[in-house]
Amino acid sequence: MQFITLWDYLLLPVYLVIIYLVASNVRNRYYPPGHPWRRYFMPALNVKIYGAIFIGLIYQYYYGGGDTGYYFRQSLVVNEALMTEPGKGMSILFHIPSSYDGEYQFYTSRMEWYFGLNMFMIIGLAAFINLFTFSTFLCTSIIFAALSFTGIWAMFRTFAIQYPQYLRQIAIAVLFIPSCFIWGSGIFKDTVCMFGLGWLTYGIFQILVQRNFSISNICLSMLSIYILFVVKIYILLAFVPALALWVVFMYSDKVKSSFLKFFIKVGLAGITIIGFVFISKQFSAELGSYSLDKIAKTAEVTRSYVYSESGNEGSGYDLGEIDPSLGGMIKVFPKALFAALYGPFIWQAKKVIVLMNAIEATLFLFVSIRIVIRIGFRKIWSVISNDPNIQFFLVFTIIFGFAVGLTSGNYGSLSRYRIPFLPPFAMSLLLIYYKAGKDNRYLLPFLKV
Repeated sequence: MQFITLWDYLLLPVYLVIIYLVASNVRNRYYPPGHPWRRYFMPALNVKIYGAIFIGLIYQYYYGGGDTGYYFRQSLVVNEALMTEPGKGMSILFHIPSSYDGEYQFYTSRMEWYFGLNMFMIIGLAAFINLFTFSTFLCTSIIFAALSFTGIWAMFRTFAIQYPQYLRQIAIAVLFIPSCFIWGSGIFKDTVCMFGLGWLTYGIFQILVQRNFSISNICLSMLSIYILFVVKIYILLAFVPALALWVVFMYSDKVKSSFLKFFIKVGLAGITIIGFVFISKQFSAELGSYSLDKIAKTAEVTRSYVYSESGNEGSGYDLGEIDPSLGGMIKVFPKALFAALYGPFIWQAKKVIVLMNAIEATLFLFVSIRIVIRIGFRKIWSVISNDPNIQFFLVFTIIFGFAVGLTSGNYGSLSRYRIPFLPPFAMSLLLIYYKAGKDNRYLLPFLKV
């Protein structure tokens, strides 16, 4: 499937110049020379832009196709409709007609993913951007990357405000994790989700903590919730309880009585868990394979499929037989979470792209072990219990990590599905280490304060 053409290479430099001119103007306006965030702005944009180009080239010339190519090719059908029959094209762009509507069959029948709004949102966004990029894949991809960058930068700003003394560490954790700027930059659902997750984190912090009720914050938060709800609702489902506990713990820290503080935290945590289960059941249809009553079955079907297709020669991993009962879920929980956080090991990588993920995962494992050895469990618990942000990071990481670790069954897929929790996970590790008083004994050479 050919989706990169000569026009991509001819027009790409032009769009790069445009993006960098706009970005340079934004940087100079909001982060003038001497501003502590300025040094990270352009490098963070660079890795997003070139991550999008890199993964596009990999899918075209290494894999010979893939979902990013399918999204783009189907977006061209929408553009064709807009050019030839603008009225029908606009209806399709906003996903108004049913896929069974005979009046639109000429177009919808050529879009395999029209039936699902979660997938069509990416197709529609790509089609809209195509109007300004002459329908060139690489140019559309880098605009996806630039939009995603705004969300990631918003997340960086949220925590840079709170921990100015750890600016370098926060930048590395949020802006420069390889998996995030590769898999979260092209024409993918993950790219759009990272945009939404970043802006939702920023918006909620501004509204509930900073008490900044501006129209822009409210609108961006609502837009982010809508995007996550439509594209990957299970990200939102993992984020909401973590967010609720974040806000609760942040406000409960202002209570002076230790006993009352503990009572409030335990009580509201219980309410949050009950609410989480209730909401999960209410939206079981939207959650599909990630609903509480189907997640075990999904994991078992995935495990069987992966191993029937690839066996030991592929990049699959096996959690063993999965019992859908509560006891079965508790039993498989450690293995699923470990796979999500630290898999694959380097010797398990059978492909180059998986090897890159394995190196990154090994680094996370090394950092985790180093923290435990240098700090100890008691001090780690003390730091976590006294910082609502770390609690937020870890709750989201654990819920989301377990879900994707249980249901992926393949390290290639897992490397993409887990990117929403990688920045929070990295942030939690770094903050635990440095808040434990290890400022002068840096975790890794490039993380020195």
